[in-house]
Amino acid sequence: MTDQLLVSVDTGVATVTLNRPDKRNALNRALLDGMRHAIGQLEQARDVRVVVVRGAGPAFCSGMDLREMGERAHDDDPERGVTQVLQAIERLRHPTIAMIHGDAIAGGCELARHCDLRIAADVARLGMPLARIGLVVPFPLGQKLVEVVGPAFARELLFTGRPVSARRAFEIGMVHQVVPAAELETATQHLARAIADNAPLSLAGMKATILRAVSLRERIEHADLDALAARARQSADTQEGRAAMLEKRKPRFRGE
Repeated sequence: MTDQLLVSVDTGVATVTLNRPDKRNALNRALLDGMRHAIGQLEQARDVRVVVVRGAGPAFCSGMDLREMGERAHDDDPERGVTQVLQAIERLRHPTIAMIHGDAIAGGCELARHCDLRIAADVARLGMPLARIGLVVPFPLGQKLVEVVGPAFARELLFTGRPVSARRAFEIGMVHQVVPAAELETATQHLARAIADNAPLSLAGMKATILRAVSLRERIEHADLDALAARARQSADTQEGRAAMLEKRKPRFRGE
């Protein structure tokens, strides 16, 4: 297990902590590998009833590590790893709670959405700024966004790329509860305890029922959309967008 991911279990509640605070918990290969390993262990853990996902430092998760992503720009699909990890979190037999104390941006927002429940501090922001760096959301992740907030608000989030406040995220159904930052940990523990005190076979069965109810989405063909995403990922605009984000300046997009 990498030290970039911390896992603890206390009376049925497992806590998974993204531990790259100096990088705003950006998702790099080591962190994703650690998450994949942790999910596999938690799936088999008989002493776990519910899993809380949180971040260390000021941010929940800032998304993909842009520097590493730039180094892997010529991979066939450098985002495949994060999609697989997020889907594994969604399919984990235990209910999951995202404890969003700070910004959840791009892949961080997607991480929160793939948890079953989301509770946010009032100071947190959530956003999908992919258009600001020239990327197209991978189809399974865009599909999940539409499932959670509906097509109208998915358009707003994806087309503008602007983050929304925790309160706005609550209004559009992206988070279940918003509390003052000082109360977030207590509120999350109360929610986790309410779930963990229930019958484990019942929890696993009801989560499986919900996943089966939405399973038809996996049969939708999207090879043409994958091709659009790949074209955008290899474009000059994406290189410019990543550079502008890292250099904290406005990008100069040319549509190529």
